[in-house]
Amino acid sequence: MNTIDPRPVYTRATEQAAALIRTVRPEQLDGPTPCTEFDVRALLGHVVGGSRRIAVVGEGGDGMAVRPVTDGVKDDGWPAAYEEVRVRVLQAWAGDDRMAAPVRVPWGEVPGRAALSGYVMELVTHTWDLSESLGRPLELDLELAEFALATARRVLPDPDRDADTPFATVQSAPEEADAYGRLAAWLGRRPLSRA
Repeated sequence: MNTIDPRPVYTRATEQAAALIRTVRPEQLDGPTPCTEFDVRALLGHVVGGSRRIAVVGEGGDGMAVRPVTDGVKDDGWPAAYEEVRVRVLQAWAGDDRMAAPVRVPWGEVPGRAALSGYVMELVTHTWDLSESLGRPLELDLELAEFALATARRVLPDPDRDADTPFATVQSAPEEADAYGRLAAWLGRRPLSRA
């Protein structure tokens, strides 16, 4: 059972994501990502929408009623859209009571601590996706990737994955891979080709 308070880690993950989102140029929005179902624009929409979902969960609402993808954001509006929802999430999860309270998320009913840890994993992974798509403009925080990888290994063991698992089969990571490379491989991703 995970007893670590994920809130400080989630805060750092949101700060890192916000910094990276601020580097996105409009001409990059149609580019591919390692998360093959999304281009950069759709990935940003997924990050903003997923953050809105975990904000609603933290506020005590039904996160499952929230559409996890955001449409209608102008090309230059992604930093502001993410900042608005990022602040909302942090406020929603500020109370200690949220850590033990049961909440409903896409993978079931779990204590708030487990739900927020899962969203750390998701946000850190999608931050890597975005970084790869943008040509790695910023150095990413390896401690965040270590936390996300530990969570991923605990909640997404390779033998238990099936067609309903939202992550592909584990890929082999190169021997020299850092924590982000190992996280990406565990979640079935491959770096984009740099031809």
